[in-house]
Amino acid sequence: MKQLKLFALLLAVVGLSSFEPAPSFTINGKINASGGKVYLKKFRNKMFFTIDSSRIVNGQFHFKGSVPRTDLYGLTTDRNESFSPYYIFIENKPLDVTIDVANRRTARIVGSEANDLYVKLQSKHDNFSIDSLVRAEPKSVVVAYILYREFSNDLSVKELEDNLAQFDPSLKDLYYIKELERIVAIKKRVEIGQPAVDFAGTTPDNQTIRLSQSFGHYLLLDFWASWCGPCRRENPNLVKVYNKFKSSGFDIFSVSLDKDKTAWTEAIAKDGLTWKHVSDLKFWDSEAAGLYAIRSIPSNVLIDPSGKIIARNLRGEALEQKLEEIFRQSAK
Repeated sequence: MKQLKLFALLLAVVGLSSFEPAPSFTINGKINASGGKVYLKKFRNKMFFTIDSSRIVNGQFHFKGSVPRTDLYGLTTDRNESFSPYYIFIENKPLDVTIDVANRRTARIVGSEANDLYVKLQSKHDNFSIDSLVRAEPKSVVVAYILYREFSNDLSVKELEDNLAQFDPSLKDLYYIKELERIVAIKKRVEIGQPAVDFAGTTPDNQTIRLSQSFGHYLLLDFWASWCGPCRRENPNLVKVYNKFKSSGFDIFSVSLDKDKTAWTEAIAKDGLTWKHVSDLKFWDSEAAGLYAIRSIPSNVLIDPSGKIIARNLRGEALEQKLEEIFRQSAK
C-alpha cells in the first residue's frame, strides 16, 4: 500500500511538472501619449519588423509573450518605423518601460540585465575596445550584436574571425554570430586584389544594366541612399572627382539603398549625380550591398579596368589623391 501511495505521489509530481509555465516576459509600459498604439518590432539586418501591437489606454500599454533567447526588439508608435524605434533587449522577465515621445532615441527600461549592459556600453561608445569586450563577455548577446552592428563593416576578416572565436559555443546559433560568419565569407570574396563581383541592377528609367558593363575604366562602385546624411554630404566630393577625372577614364556606378523611388530619383537630380545609378529599392536588404558585405553607408569599392578591386572606402581628399596617383602613373 505504501508503494502504491508513493507511485501515485510520483505521478502527481510528474503531472504537475508537465504543466509548469514556459518562461515568458511582460512589458508594462507608460507613455506620455493620449491614444494610438505601441508596436513591438523584431530586429533583422538593421531593420525592425512589426510582430505585435498594444493599444495605449490612459497612458499605458502592455505586452506579454515568450522569447527563445534574449534579443533586440524595438518599440514605436509608428507602424511604418523600420529603422529607429526605441531599442529594448527583451529577456523572459517582467520589464517596465517608460517612453517620453519627445525623446526619439531612448526609453527608460527596468528589469533587463541585457538592456542595462547595452545602455552602459552606449554611454561609453568611444571608450572601449571591441576585442577586450568580446573576451570579457563571451556569452553576451548584446556584445555579439554590437560587434555585428557597429564593427562588422570596418574590421578586417582576421579581426572578425579572431573575435568570433572568442564567443561561447552557446551562441553558435545566434543570428548575429551566423550573420558575422556570413559577412566574413563575403568579405573574403571582395577583399582588395579580388575580382569585383558582378551583378545586375535596375536604373531609374527601369532599364537593367550590369556592373561589368562599366569595366574597362577605373570604376568607383558607390553605395549610398537619399536618406543618408553622410552620403549626401559626400556627394559633392563625388561630383568633383567625377568631373575632374572622367575624361581620363574614371567612372562611377552608384547603388542606392533607398526604398522610395521618388526620394531616390529626386536626390540624384538635386545632387547633380550624372553617372549610372541602380537600386532594387530593398533598403538594407539590397542584394548588391549584400554581395559586398556593406554594413554602413557611404561605402565604396574602387575597381581597376580589368575588374579587380584595388581599394575600398576612399572618400573626400583620399579618393582624389588615389585617382591623382593612378592617372599620373598612367600618363608616364
